[in-house]
Amino acid sequence: MSEIKKIHDLLTSKQISCKELTEKYLSSINSDNAELNAYVNVTADEALAQAEKVDAKLSKGEEIGLLEGVPMTVKDNISTKGIETTCCSKILTGYKPIYNATVWEKLQNDGAVMLGKTNMDEFAMGSSCETSYFGGATNPFNTNHCAGGSSGGVASAVGGNIAAYGLGSDTGGSIRQPASFCGMVGLKPTYGAVSRYGLIAYASSLDQIGPITKTVEDAAIVYDAISDYDPKDSTSQGRKGENTFDTVNNDIKGMKIGIAREYLEGVRDDVKEAVLNAVKVYESLGAEVVYFDMPALKFALPVYYIIACAEASSNLGRYDGIRYGFKTEHYNGTHDMMCRTRSEGFGAEVKRRILLGTYVLSAGYYDAYYKKAQNLRGTIVKAFDDAFTKCDFILAPTVPMTAFEMGHAVSDPIETYLTDICTVPVNIAGLPAVSVPCGFNDKGMPIGMQLIGNKFREATILNAANAYEKAAPENFKETKWGVKL
Repeated sequence: MSEIKKIHDLLTSKQISCKELTEKYLSSINSDNAELNAYVNVTADEALAQAEKVDAKLSKGEEIGLLEGVPMTVKDNISTKGIETTCCSKILTGYKPIYNATVWEKLQNDGAVMLGKTNMDEFAMGSSCETSYFGGATNPFNTNHCAGGSSGGVASAVGGNIAAYGLGSDTGGSIRQPASFCGMVGLKPTYGAVSRYGLIAYASSLDQIGPITKTVEDAAIVYDAISDYDPKDSTSQGRKGENTFDTVNNDIKGMKIGIAREYLEGVRDDVKEAVLNAVKVYESLGAEVVYFDMPALKFALPVYYIIACAEASSNLGRYDGIRYGFKTEHYNGTHDMMCRTRSEGFGAEVKRRILLGTYVLSAGYYDAYYKKAQNLRGTIVKAFDDAFTKCDFILAPTVPMTAFEMGHAVSDPIETYLTDICTVPVNIAGLPAVSVPCGFNDKGMPIGMQLIGNKFREATILNAANAYEKAAPENFKETKWGVKL
């Protein structure tokens, strides 16, 4: 059952007050976050103040919305007015935005109870959450393993039952990958479906905000709440069509599932086996499977890293030590101050990507790298367009492996980049995709698969994902942590 609906029923039936519920979550954060490291900023006062507003409405017999009073969390790159938002970087230490991101403003208006800001890879650059200035979030299934990145703190908090759901961002898999590692549901919406206003930018043509939840129904509820047109975001289009929650329980008999053979290459055997077992579940539900080739997928990883780093180089130029955040103490002149501030304020991975991006945009290399990557981006978009003439959605592994041990990403950064190989094509093409758990390896670590839809077909993939969840509930497991409802 939907976690959000369960909490809503508890509140409306007055089995628990919103303040009591919020205190339960805050107590669990206090006891469990030391090991999970999911939260970097707990907003207890704000959460309790909102809970009291919800209780006041309930005491008057007023109706509350589905998300009203539900304790949740927000990734630390989503702007929250007056609440420190650091992107888990030293360079934004002490920065408190003067406005709210549109997504948080919408949820705040819906009465959501924000418990705090969650951990992430610094400026969303990483696949393990370990590039965070505050150290990485750990996996609630085994804290010796990473939570994934970059939205690792959200996945750890939701999987650890210290938030009912959370908002993350996905530039190359940063919602889906940690959702896969932590056995959660993670939705990366169509580019433009959810406003990016107030999301601190990594790569503006790739970034997208979306939910990490326990169930597919929860993902649909949150997506419907945040996917409106926003004039403050020039790329915003909003959700197209009806609410996804209204269609999430439709029959999938007769749907065509596409499997691109390239998505199964280089994938570990346990992951491949779990994904193909999920295909059998879909066949038992009456879906038809179509296999095909998508050779353009082999370009996705280099195209992604060239475009993402180029855009990061431009976006991160604003952090100069003058306007906000960290500023070096010792310097000789303005130029030296900027150089020292950026050298001391950014972590190694962020500096690596800024330098790569600056290189591919520089004179003499622009045509060879950035321009070529943009042309190949068009090729990848066309390959997906062709694929959707053959199927309703594409099924693929989310990540080629399960969560690796803490410290592995630092010792082998190249393999860490390769974990993005299945997720980045979706961002390049601006498509929606949802990751759902589809099994466990022999060490009990979750395995995820992703359903990829055509643009603005969130309803299609969420309906198909929900059908799988109902058919294979054994893959949606609880962990030992946090609040038990």
